[in-house]
Amino acid sequence: MSRAEQPSRRTLLAAAVVAAVASGASPASAGSTTGRSAATAGGSADPGAAAARHVDNRAWTTYADWRTGSAEGTRAIGGLRPGLVIAKAAGTTDYTDPHTGDTAPWEYATWTSPLHRLTVPATEAVVSWNARTPDGTWIQAELQGTYTDGTGTPWYVMGRWAAGDQDIRRTSVDDQSDGRSTVWTDTLAVDDAASGLRLVSYRLRLTLHRRPGTQLTPTVWRLGAMGSDVPDRFTVPATTPRTARELIVPRYSQEIHKGRYPEYDNGGEAWCSPTSSQMIVEYWGGRLTEEQLAWVDPSYADPQVCHAARHTYDHQYAGCGNWPFNAAYAATFEGLQGVVTRLGSLTDLEALIAAGIPVITSQSFREEELTGAGYGTAGHLMAVIGFTPDGDVIANDPASPDNASVRRVYRRREWENIWLRTKRYDANGKVRGGTGGICYIFWPVGPAPRQQRVLRSLGLA
Repeated sequence: MSRAEQPSRRTLLAAAVVAAVASGASPASAGSTTGRSAATAGGSADPGAAAARHVDNRAWTTYADWRTGSAEGTRAIGGLRPGLVIAKAAGTTDYTDPHTGDTAPWEYATWTSPLHRLTVPATEAVVSWNARTPDGTWIQAELQGTYTDGTGTPWYVMGRWAAGDQDIRRTSVDDQSDGRSTVWTDTLAVDDAASGLRLVSYRLRLTLHRRPGTQLTPTVWRLGAMGSDVPDRFTVPATTPRTARELIVPRYSQEIHKGRYPEYDNGGEAWCSPTSSQMIVEYWGGRLTEEQLAWVDPSYADPQVCHAARHTYDHQYAGCGNWPFNAAYAATFEGLQGVVTRLGSLTDLEALIAAGIPVITSQSFREEELTGAGYGTAGHLMAVIGFTPDGDVIANDPASPDNASVRRVYRRREWENIWLRTKRYDANGKVRGGTGGICYIFWPVGPAPRQQRVLRSLGLA
């Protein structure tokens, strides 16, 4: 799990949200929509009742998508997995890596998306991307938003990323704010949600880099963002169980890696995110080669978890819990894609499980709030793999002493509340933030028809 109840950038973000809502303003919500930017539904005690929509997903993934927008030196490629590559460098720039101090020249090319108008005016936005970055290449993703009053944000850097760490250190960028919104590692948040200020539209920009004088290129297959305006709440409506199914997912404990590779977030005790990601990658058939794992001490069990930690590590955040970096890691495995989004209820999650798609969820709670967990946490990731006939949640919880004990069953009502709420009390009685249904979803490039239908219903395909 993450470091229990210690301040983190998520705690700081949550504190800002709590301060904003303390004045009593209620968040905005929008009606239901259809199409590729469809929002996910909020939970409802009555499954037949129309639910407010709180999430907007939009992604550029097709050949036609990549031919829209504005390109400077990039071109679209077709095929089974359409993408964006460097055709001819638009220029050369020097980049000084803040984590090594090294300065090097890089050729670059850019692509800027068309303007996307959010179906849900948003208090938060998270960008996701899927890409291949051969040695000697890397990418940068940025977002520029428009507020409800017609003014705009600056271009915010939402990540500098490479699959490896030999060319640059993958990193988020701190100290980005215009006094009205702030980037907290991987999340762009409106500073004062109670004011009614929202993001109503945005553009995304990709910058693809390569070593000068080469024909190397990154390939970006997916670029998108999730905008959300989740209602502020300590409790969420209860849902009625619908699905009883358990997916067979590998079980890995983060705790057996305690003390290993402390340069990556103090070792395995903090590796809940990459451990969960690796479980789901392997569920879909992703495997690492002996060559890829050669750097890991051969005496260590489950070296693939160490590999996942190294290759999701954010050198600015100093942790492995950067949400888009985990989704991007999953997409480095052939035939997989990944996104960060929010779901509105356990009903949404049950639909994914019923279609054979496990989900990695983020939640925070006191020990007594989740029966059987045996710990409390300010932020922890686990993989939801099914539901019992009574509707309880079956999770592969990496905060377990060994692999054999990773499978847990958690009470439905307790679990849905700690995952979907936006406010909570910590062990000292202070108001903290909740994650509001945040999750990672990984699935094949060619999903089965049932999987395609449920992903489309959530605005993800």
